[in-house]
Amino acid sequence: MAAAAGRPELVRALGLAAAISVNVANMIGTGVFLKARVMTCNVGSATAVLAVWIAAGFLTLAGSFSYAEVAAMIPEAGGDYVFLRRAYGRIVGFLYGWTCFTVIRAGSQAALAVGFAIFLNVALGGGLERDLVHAGALHVDGLTVVALASIWSVALFNTRSVASGGQAALVLTVLKVLLLAGIALGAFALAHGNFGHVAEVAHGGRCEGVADSARGGIAGIGAAMLGALWAYDGWSNVTPLAGEIKDPARNLPRAFFGGMLLVGALYVIVNLSYFYVLTPTEIADVSTTSSVATEVMRRFAGPGAITFMAIALMLSSLGALHASVLANSRIPFAMAREGLFFKALGHVSAVSHVPVRAIIAQAAWGSVLALSGSYDKLTDSVVFAAWLFYGLSAGSLFVFRRTMPNAVRPYRAFGYPVVPALFLLVTLWLIINTFISAPRLALIGVAVMLAGLPFYLWWARALPPVTPPSLLPDR
Repeated sequence: MAAAAGRPELVRALGLAAAISVNVANMIGTGVFLKARVMTCNVGSATAVLAVWIAAGFLTLAGSFSYAEVAAMIPEAGGDYVFLRRAYGRIVGFLYGWTCFTVIRAGSQAALAVGFAIFLNVALGGGLERDLVHAGALHVDGLTVVALASIWSVALFNTRSVASGGQAALVLTVLKVLLLAGIALGAFALAHGNFGHVAEVAHGGRCEGVADSARGGIAGIGAAMLGALWAYDGWSNVTPLAGEIKDPARNLPRAFFGGMLLVGALYVIVNLSYFYVLTPTEIADVSTTSSVATEVMRRFAGPGAITFMAIALMLSSLGALHASVLANSRIPFAMAREGLFFKALGHVSAVSHVPVRAIIAQAAWGSVLALSGSYDKLTDSVVFAAWLFYGLSAGSLFVFRRTMPNAVRPYRAFGYPVVPALFLLVTLWLIINTFISAPRLALIGVAVMLAGLPFYLWWARALPPVTPPSLLPDR
């Protein structure tokens, strides 16, 4: 569609299947393959691990109820940025967008690209580890080249059109779901297992890298819950694409719920298959250089399990990278359109009707982080910030119910106000727990956010005064 001034605009070209795929592709990363060992060490029994996966799924679903109401009510490009700006003011929206662009999303994309290169290297038997450039302090090996190539290949592909990006997300998601389902079905059908393992507890096991303080009791449950929530992360990834979803009033809520129910069911079934094949003690004893999924596959696929899992993890990383690039480039685009980011990033291609410059800028910064190798520390430091913004976005539901009581709400959050309030309470606990258990990382995260303030003051100086949220018109 075109704006009144005739400038190119985004188009609503993503259907329900593509919208669901964007969320599913971002959720299914490496967590479901790698977390079972740590979670078993955290809580000690198969039953408890499965219960944590289910509880984390319901908690995330509770958050999606709030997001679904707000996104269907305000289906604009930028998602959380738009909700936060309208609910709490311009500065909160900016700090969200700043933190996403500089660290949360760019760092995640760098990590996914490097992960893709690592898994490809495993599948190729280590052929990417040679230095291609070695000049002083500069070392560029095959892994780095593949990581950068994956970032730019995905970015350039997403400059074509949002429809082609959605179709690619759908294909990659179907392949990922089939891989997960194949592992579970192969375990149940071909491995010699016993459902009695589900009733057992772990006796011994090396539990490499798992601190004693995170084993057993409330601390263990909390650690396991964080692991499961990390695996579900990405459940709101479709939100920045709200301005490009067909019939958003119907499809946005369905995208949230359809994606969550599919991934939640897959995660429980796959983890059940792990415990069908291996005892909790055997799972706790798995080395950090392997994964529970690989050890399960060895039981029915033999030596080919390592190569198969490398390919599975490679595909999973690529799918998550694609979904992240597709969706999250819309955040700097929305900020730029409102004068709170580099103006050029608010441009929409007249040919493809996508924010090409925002996509390229995101890829460039992600490449810098991938080359620096600092993305892991940075993303760890702002995990609490991500959940802070999740909480604020979900909390905007309460703000809009008060300030926009007559707005058209195609979907009303299930269980309001109890279910959304429960999500907010758990989110608050996660934030406080981060400050208690890892104060240094939390403070670094605060510093990253506050580093955006000078930029905000510079861009906001030329903008008109902010309309208080309570005076914004109903939509």
